[in-house]
Amino acid sequence: MAHSYCDFAAQPDTAIVHRIYHDTAYGFPIHDDNELFGRFILEINQAGLSWTTILNKQENFRAAYAGFAIDAIAHFTDADRERLLQDAGIIRNRLKVDAAIANAQTVLTLQQRFGSFKNWLDHHHPLPKAEWVKLFKKTFRFTGGEITGEFLMSTGYLPGAHSPSCPIYAEVLKCNPPFAG
Repeated sequence: MAHSYCDFAAQPDTAIVHRIYHDTAYGFPIHDDNELFGRFILEINQAGLSWTTILNKQENFRAAYAGFAIDAIAHFTDADRERLLQDAGIIRNRLKVDAAIANAQTVLTLQQRFGSFKNWLDHHHPLPKAEWVKLFKKTFRFTGGEITGEFLMSTGYLPGAHSPSCPIYAEVLKCNPPFAG
């Protein structure tokens, strides 16, 4: 039987970063485009690694990626790319670094067309996970089912972030009932 993230985060030996993330961020809507994109960067970088690793490095990612400022990342130069690939505080994977930059450029285009990255997501909501995955694969780099699903679940666009018996579930519902789950 699979255990939920809620069950995992409630265990006494679970790292505090997981409990904080579970209680304050996971499943809650993000209204700021830069923070939304920052979560996307973190989810992309988690691929093949543990979420604990990403949570422990999240402030390093924020610093390395210009506070997650989409416009700044979209205009990163080859020197910025090399700086990121040398930064031991983040994940130094060329495909992931290149995806962050290319995806920031894509989000700038989406912002021009829809007013914001969030508006683009809202425009497509609700979709079943399979349709979101197709849309993300068509729109962004380095996205698949797991990355897309976790990004959307962690930001309230897909259900399943919290089990109904979890006390945080009710908090998520209060924040954004249409995106609950």
